[in-house]
Amino acid sequence: MIELSTFTWISIFALSAMLVNAAGIWFVYRHQQWAKQSKEYFMCFAAGILIASPLIIAFPQAIAQNTHAGLAALAGFIYMFFSNKLIKYKTKQNELAFGITALQGIGIHSFIDGIIYSVTFSASTAVGLLAGVGLVVHEFAEGIITYSFLIKGGVSARKAFIFAMLVASLTTPLGAFIAYPIMINISKSLLGLLLGFVVGVLIYVSSSHLLPEARVNEKHHSYLAFITGVAFSLLLLLINK
Repeated sequence: MIELSTFTWISIFALSAMLVNAAGIWFVYRHQQWAKQSKEYFMCFAAGILIASPLIIAFPQAIAQNTHAGLAALAGFIYMFFSNKLIKYKTKQNELAFGITALQGIGIHSFIDGIIYSVTFSASTAVGLLAGVGLVVHEFAEGIITYSFLIKGGVSARKAFIFAMLVASLTTPLGAFIAYPIMINISKSLLGLLLGFVVGVLIYVSSSHLLPEARVNEKHHSYLAFITGVAFSLLLLLINK
């Protein structure tokens, strides 16, 4: 194994995640007509990922680090529920509220991804590599999904591109570099609560936004996109083993 410092490994993976995510956003931005025609498939694919990944990957890790992670997950779900209500009330636009609420979930998730790089590589290089590969693999799809959320929310293509870059791409290295200097003060118990909160956030986004939307605008074989999202999460689980 290549001998690199912990900070170097964290930087490599955090910046790789940012670039892969940005590539997904750029791809869908450059192929907008195709993306518009395929957005229901993206929604179903995203629903599969955001239901399966938290339940089979993040939540077991959260429980292992803090037995109260379930309460944190409930708090994340409730937070998103009332946040969505507040956004709808302020904007008076259901479509825009959809995009903003989903963007919150992705932003929190991406920021925590960055923290996870710092946590895992601080524990050991091997653990960091296992977790890092799985996280980077899903970034391309996450970039596409984030952009699609914003377009669905009525945001213009140019603004969706910029906001997706800021919220989905840049938050991962931001989380990593903020977390690294204070890693000695972050306990596994606290990380477990953070992961639990993210689980609740992502399950809310999937169950309350993506699945209902996919059901209303269901296309032929769109259920296969949902199953593909679940299968993708199972692949990540195998990579992280």
